[in-house]
Amino acid sequence: MDQGTAGQTVAGQTVAGQSVAVQTVAVQIVALLVAPIHAYEGRPQDGPRPDPEPPGRTSVTVRAGRGLIGDRFSGHAAHRRAAVTVLDADALDEVAAEIGAAGPLDPLLTRRNIVLRGFPVDALAIRRAADGTRTAGAVFSLDSGDGPVRFRAHHPASPCRWMDVQLGPGAWKAMRGRGGVRCEPLDDGVLRLGPAVLRVLDQSADRDSADRDPTDRSADQCAASSQLRP
Repeated sequence: MDQGTAGQTVAGQTVAGQSVAVQTVAVQIVALLVAPIHAYEGRPQDGPRPDPEPPGRTSVTVRAGRGLIGDRFSGHAAHRRAAVTVLDADALDEVAAEIGAAGPLDPLLTRRNIVLRGFPVDALAIRRAADGTRTAGAVFSLDSGDGPVRFRAHHPASPCRWMDVQLGPGAWKAMRGRGGVRCEPLDDGVLRLGPAVLRVLDQSADRDSADRDPTDRSADQCAASSQLRP
């Protein structure tokens, strides 16, 4: 597997009959998180619940239709389409700059499962145009050496107010629109920290079945309930 340099387009092609660009990009998986508990509940000023063990991982096991083994959302049917969250580390760097952080922000504090550098993952989410037309989230794969693992991107993973406490004042607002994407795992597999290849397999037209997300809630509702993920 030619993993190249993060952000480098390794290959590309057009899929016959679909008018879909297949993009392959070398990325770096910089953080992996498995959270067995809901750490960010209650009042942010009271602080997070302690994790029973460090949530950061060097590798994670993915189960199709379920999530990450050991994560609190794994196997919960109601959260199937939000079972795995993916965040762009470059976007987090932009947040750090906007809020005047003294240094890089710890990606594990976002409570996103997979944090990678080298691809704008927020662009993979379901989108609605000004005329109301909805575009389905992309199907993409990640391969860190153990074979590709496919995901379907669904709705954006909007940040919660806890970000102002955990990352710094202003982080909640700064992360809006770049808080990552909620994904449904389509394959079993393993992902590891380090170099990987991300391949966008499908960024096609609207699909009703893909868009109907039973976990979808408004940004205000999600903010009030820590947006599922934390």
